Amino acid sequence: MLDLVLQAFQTLFSPEHFPFLIMGVLLGLVIGVFPGLGGIAGLSLLLPFIYGMDEVSALATLVGLVAVIPTSATFTSVLMGIPGSSSSQATVLDGFAMAKKGEASRALAAAFTSSLFGGLFGAIILTFFVQIARPLILLFGSAELFMLALFGLSMVGSLSGKSVIKGVVACGLGLIVGSIGAAPATGEYRMVFGIDYLYDGIPLVIIALSIFAFPEISELFRKDTAIAEGAQLSKGGWTQGIKDVIKNKWLALRCSGIGTVVGAIPGMGGSVVDWIAYGHVVQSSKDKSGFGKGDIRGVIAPESANNAKEGGALMPTLLFGIPGSGSMAVFLGGMVLIGIEAGPSMVTKNIDLTYTIIWSLAVANVLGAGLSLFLAGPISQLTRIKFSLLAPFMIMVISFAAFQATKDMADLWVLLIFGILGIFMKRFGWSRPAFLIGFVLATQAESYLNMSVQFYSWKMFLRPGAIIIFILTLISVYFSRKGSVDENEELINAGLLKQINVKPQLIFALVVGVFAIFALVDSWQQSFLGGIFPLVILGIMVPCLIVLIYVFVKNQQDKPEIFDAELVAEEGTFKAPWYEPVLWISGLYILSMLIGFIPAIILFFIFFFTYKAGTQWLRTSILTFCGVVLLLLFSYFLNLELPQGYLIK
Repeated sequence: MLDLVLQAFQTLFSPEHFPFLIMGVLLGLVIGVFPGLGGIAGLSLLLPFIYGMDEVSALATLVGLVAVIPTSATFTSVLMGIPGSSSSQATVLDGFAMAKKGEASRALAAAFTSSLFGGLFGAIILTFFVQIARPLILLFGSAELFMLALFGLSMVGSLSGKSVIKGVVACGLGLIVGSIGAAPATGEYRMVFGIDYLYDGIPLVIIALSIFAFPEISELFRKDTAIAEGAQLSKGGWTQGIKDVIKNKWLALRCSGIGTVVGAIPGMGGSVVDWIAYGHVVQSSKDKSGFGKGDIRGVIAPESANNAKEGGALMPTLLFGIPGSGSMAVFLGGMVLIGIEAGPSMVTKNIDLTYTIIWSLAVANVLGAGLSLFLAGPISQLTRIKFSLLAPFMIMVISFAAFQATKDMADLWVLLIFGILGIFMKRFGWSRPAFLIGFVLATQAESYLNMSVQFYSWKMFLRPGAIIIFILTLISVYFSRKGSVDENEELINAGLLKQINVKPQLIFALVVGVFAIFALVDSWQQSFLGGIFPLVILGIMVPCLIVLIYVFVKNQQDKPEIFDAELVAEEGTFKAPWYEPVLWISGLYILSMLIGFIPAIILFFIFFFTYKAGTQWLRTSILTFCGVVLLLLFSYFLNLELPQGYLIK
């Protein structure tokens, strides 16, 4: 095997391979920085250009791009609170909180160092286990995959924040929203309400942007300060970030292992691995009070896992031709395009090519992390810019990213609707991670459950793999609440919670209840296989929601469920009501429907900078020009036709 590894190294640094690997890395860094694109869009963009290229050069470009997108996606997750990709969602929780405290460079450095460690770990594991991975992967049947989905849902307890009841309801709500569209088993359409857009379900990128990015942009909009909230950027933060990873090396190692294992399981991949790693670090920590407020461990854990998962995802992709993730599906298409056939031959006659891919992945991670570390300090200066100057760009970015989902104007309205949901979930302490985990795992859990019941009936729970994962799930649930800290304790002792008006929270809970009733009626009208999954979820969610409403009706101020961030914030924190940013964004979308997105964004920039930011005409013109040029460049390279508007069609 040593000879094969050396041969792979020789190919790796050949003139036909290495320069194209660098080109792929640079392209991946650019694409990864732009939220919502991720590996699928990046690889799709690259496929037409590799057609006709030399096999070695084309492969190098593909691997370079797919390796670094999870790394570069960290920039927006930390600096703006906008998930750069599906695998960097959990990084937002503590990474963005650190940026607000002036520790952006430290968070970025820790993230990139962890990504480097995870990427190398995944490549090393893949190198030594590529020969024995085949029988291991085949052990995972539908029953094991369903239990693994339950294991992911078990993380809800540790990510529920102030109230476990709210966490369960939020997770249930995410599962129900994730069930919108065609039922996996029967193809029946559920909860579509006659709206064509909902027949294919709601895209993940829109939900992620709505629940995390939209509320953060709204909050910063209302505060009208720099992201760093007046704190000085820490000097030498990037060196401190590297030291943090060294200090937490065993955590990085464990989470890299988690990333590799989960990545190797087809269909699980990038959408959930960061949450599993984040849940692990919360569960295994004695002091949980800092998570969500800027704990460096909350950055190291998901970033170690999301890069390691790329190495794991390559296992089923190369060995079986079964994509380990969405980006690997496109990667597989690229291999076919250049004449490489995935399958058992990759570990027999093409083993040298397999090792070339593996070590290209490792070197690409080194290059990507090195470049990102070099840029961490300068780019972190963005957090010092007054938010009124950044807001139009961030609103444009999330709108553009959302429109990538289905290229329908409805993408923007769904972003707005769920963005408002995200605002109130954050305000009232409803766990947004729990909601997102439920949404991500809904389709997978239901599909694997249906297959397991058909293949194994009740014996699915007696399979050795299912039993092992079930035991791990019970352990996860136990440790998720052990040693947890009541975050409301200080507020209760200070008497602040007695001042809270529960009516807004009650109204919000009742609105969720109305949606649950609609879902219940709709599910009851489906066939057994089409309706059983949402009915079971609602059977757990609705009683918890009733308990929550009871707490609000009785105004039990000593309960952790009673929480309103709006009323416990320092006086003067918010300079605008919650609906003002919603009105600005709604105005942009209405204009987009009428005159098209590009003319609308020009008017939006001009009015916002003039009347909200109070900038002079020269600065307004320059900023507007820069924003429009950026928008046109991305729409050109992605061959994307933006909404034209009804008045100019």
